Formats: sequence, C-alpha cells, structure tokens
Amino acid sequence: MTAAKLRDLHVPGRPLVLPNAWDADSAKLVVAAGFPVVATSSAAIAESLGFADGQGAPVAEMFAAAARITRVVDVPVTVDAESGYGLGAAELAGQLLDIGVVGCNLEDTDPGRGVRPAGEQAEFLGAVREAAGDGLVLNARVDVFLGADDEQAVLDEAVERARAYLEAGADCVYPILVRSPEVLRAFVAAVSPAAVNATLWPGGPQREQLAELGVARISLGAGLWRASRGWLAERLADLS
Repeated sequence: MTAAKLRDLHVPGRPLVLPNAWDADSAKLVVAAGFPVVATSSAAIAESLGFADGQGAPVAEMFAAAARITRVVDVPVTVDAESGYGLGAAELAGQLLDIGVVGCNLEDTDPGRGVRPAGEQAEFLGAVREAAGDGLVLNARVDVFLGADDEQAVLDEAVERARAYLEAGADCVYPILVRSPEVLRAFVAAVSPAAVNATLWPGGPQREQLAELGVARISLGAGLWRASRGWLAERLADLS
C-alpha cells in the first residue's frame, strides 16, 4: 500500500487507530487483528533492543527492527523516527524508503538540547519532504505540551509550531500527550482541516472522545509494550 493510501486513512472525526508494534511478531498480531496500518514505538523498540528511548539506540539497529516489520506484513508501516537520529534530511528519507516504510514521526525535541526552534524544525521537515517527495507520510510531533503545568499557556506556541510544520510539508501534526480535552479541541480547530494525531493513554481522552474532538489519528505509543511487559513480569513473579 502506498503513502497516498495511508494519507487517505487520516480522516478528522474518523481516526485511524495505531496500536504501535515493536518487533515482527507484534506487528503480525496488529495485522491479524484487522488494523490496516502498522506503526512502531521508538521507546518500545529501543528498550526491547536493550537501549534507552530518546535516540539511545544506534540508528542501524532501529532501522533494522523496522525492516524486519516491513518484511513480514503486507500493510503500510509508519515508523517513529524520533528526531531523525542526527541524519541529514536526504539520508534519513532515503533510509526510510529503502526499508519499505511509507510514513514516519519526527519530533521537535533534540536530545540534549530540548525543543528545537520552530523555524529550524520546519526547515528540517521541508527538507525531508523534498527528499522523500510524496513517498512518506510525515507526522510532525509538537512537544511543547510535554511536562507543561499549564497546557493553555503553551497552546498558542503549539499551534504556531503546527502551522509552520504543515506549511513545510507535514501531512499530520501530533501534539503529544495533551491531557485537556478543551485544549486538544482548540488545537484541532486552530489547524483545521489538517490531520491531528492524539495519544490514547489512561490519563487522557479515550477513543470515542478523541473522535468527537476531531482527531484523525490515534496512537498508543509504548502502551501495548508496557502492558505486555507488565503481564510477563506478573507471570514470572508467579513462577518464582
């Protein structure tokens, strides 16, 4: 399936649900359950490989894990490419296309530096778009809500960043871990008709409410991996 088909699945109010996988087997389970797309979780993949999230894993190992996923599924795969692993835009786009993915997340946090200036991130996204053409669905993560005590106070900055990223060529924007439904509704309205990705997590709006708020894409992040790991830890404790 092409990137164009993946784009078509981003419908505000009828969101694409992405239960993020971390290896070939979990990806096959996602497809067997009937989901039309496989997404990856960088945190889950990195931890499963023995590294920390936040670009702690070597890029070659992260991309090799993604390649194993594309090899075993026949649906589109979109990967969490973190903040690009320090690769140039053309190299990043080329490697992603080479392993067979048709989409990627790119976050505006640079490990060690914090949130990048919006103009710098927009320039990077624009360069990735130019290098990839229409071959990648770009999901631009907006990180200013992470750790924000007052989400309303950073809403204007989040919207400004999202608009800049969309102007640069992003297909979707991702205000990660917004807790307030009111703030998320305002964000969606401010960037409409663009596609907005939201996270499904225990402390935030759930699937039906996210659809009502107008999001076009729902990610579970590392949630399934954490749940699986928790289940395994309990079973091991029972056996010890």
